[in-house]
Amino acid sequence: MAKFAVILPAAGKSSRFTLQKRKKTFVDLKGRAVWLRAAEQFVNRDDVVQTLIVVSPEDIEWFKEKFAPNMAFMNIEIVAGGAERADSVRNALARVRPEAEFVAVHDAARPLIVAEWVDRVFRAAEQSGAAILASRITSTLKRARSDNTIETTVPRDALWAAQTPQVFRRQLLLDAYAKQGTLHPTDEAQLVEQLGHPVTLVECPQVNFKITTFDDFRLAEAALDALPRPKTLRALHPFADEEPRMI
Repeated sequence: MAKFAVILPAAGKSSRFTLQKRKKTFVDLKGRAVWLRAAEQFVNRDDVVQTLIVVSPEDIEWFKEKFAPNMAFMNIEIVAGGAERADSVRNALARVRPEAEFVAVHDAARPLIVAEWVDRVFRAAEQSGAAILASRITSTLKRARSDNTIETTVPRDALWAAQTPQVFRRQLLLDAYAKQGTLHPTDEAQLVEQLGHPVTLVECPQVNFKITTFDDFRLAEAALDALPRPKTLRALHPFADEEPRMI
C-alpha cells in the first residue's frame, strides 16, 4: 500500500471573508471548524502516515490553545506559513517524513471533501505520479475588458476548474519546487506542469468548492447534509432506503 502525507494550507489572510472575526478555516461550520472537516477525511486513512496544517505565524499560539484536544487526538503537526501559498506548502514539504511516497495538498478551506473522492485521486496519482480533483466547466465563459464589458466568449470544451486534493509523488513535487524560479503558482499542479510532467484530471462534483466569501460559507452549510455518505450496515440491508448521493 502506497503511503501519503497530507498538507493542509490554512495560512491565508481570508481578506474576502468576515465572520466571528476569525479566518474562514477556523470558523465553526455546523459544530466543527472548517479545517477540521477538511482534515478528518485524511487522518483516519490507513494510507496516510502524516498530516500537517500550515498556519500563519501570528495565529500559531491561538491555534494551539483553541484546538489542542483536536491536534492531540488527530496527531496533526503545525507548520508556520510563508508569505505566499507556495511558500507555505514548501515549508510543510520540508517536514514530510521520508516514508511518505506521495504528498497530497488539500485546501483547509474545502470542508466538503469526502472519502470517495479522496480514494479516486489517490489511486490516480499512484498510477500517473500526479493527479488532481477537478470539475468540468459548464457555464458560458466571458473574457472582459477593463471596463467590465465583454471582449469575447471563451470556448469551454476543454476547460476544467481545479480543486484539491492535488496529489504527487513526493520527489516529483520536490523537483517542481526546486525549479519554481519566478513563477508564482496558484496551485501545486502549475509547478508540476512547468516541469513538463502530465497531471491527471480526476472528475469531481463542483460541491467540493473552496470557501472564500461569506456566501460560500452559507452554501457550505446547506450542502453539508447532502454529501454522499459511506454505506452503513443498515444501508446494506435489502429493505433499507437508498442514501441520497450527489453526482
